[in-house]
Amino acid sequence: MIHDHLARLDNPAWWALTGIQQSFSTGGPVARRYQRGILPFAAYDHASPDNLFTLDDYLEPGEVFFVIGALPSLPSNWELIKELPCVQMILQEPLADIPSEAPITSLTTADRDDMFKLVTRVQPGYYEAGTPQLGHYYGIRQEGQLVAIAGERIRMEGLTEISAVCTDPAYTGRGYAQQLTIQVCRHNLQQGITPFLHTLTTNDRAVRLYEYLGFRQRRVISFWKLKKGSRLP
Repeated sequence: MIHDHLARLDNPAWWALTGIQQSFSTGGPVARRYQRGILPFAAYDHASPDNLFTLDDYLEPGEVFFVIGALPSLPSNWELIKELPCVQMILQEPLADIPSEAPITSLTTADRDDMFKLVTRVQPGYYEAGTPQLGHYYGIRQEGQLVAIAGERIRMEGLTEISAVCTDPAYTGRGYAQQLTIQVCRHNLQQGITPFLHTLTTNDRAVRLYEYLGFRQRRVISFWKLKKGSRLP
């Protein structure tokens, strides 16, 4: 049962879009995407890879988006821009006990503009104005300015992805990312939900940080950056 539960992480966006986050999705029975303005991610049922082309009607010409995991043959009008191999990590060890040295606040709709500006400045391309609707977000402010953030992105039954962990470059080295990640993880663990996350395989510093916090590597999984051209003939 546990194995089947974690197996969903091989196709996380699909299980989210057909489950807990279905209200944020659009598409058909074998391929779906997050609504525009929510998240630039699309997914398909791995049991029906030949039907990925059905997603084409739900994408705009020129739109850039991501597919996570196994990538089948693409529709002729789609372009593969880049493969981004990531380490997929899950929290299975006791969470590190690191006291917060800065006040952490729960972010609300009133903070959306500041959240968008910070995340898109530090980690552009994976976050949109409506992304905070997908889960809880926490932040740290200094002198009234939002300088660090962490929150939840892909969510499915019993599993939540920790995402948008970023700090203003002027405030790095203060442990803000650790403190916020712990806050989001605790929020999930208290509900019996297993946190997971993704970080680039080349980001050794982040991998070591997450391992220190209690995360363990599950597998390497690719985020495929794609672009739709003109409509299919």
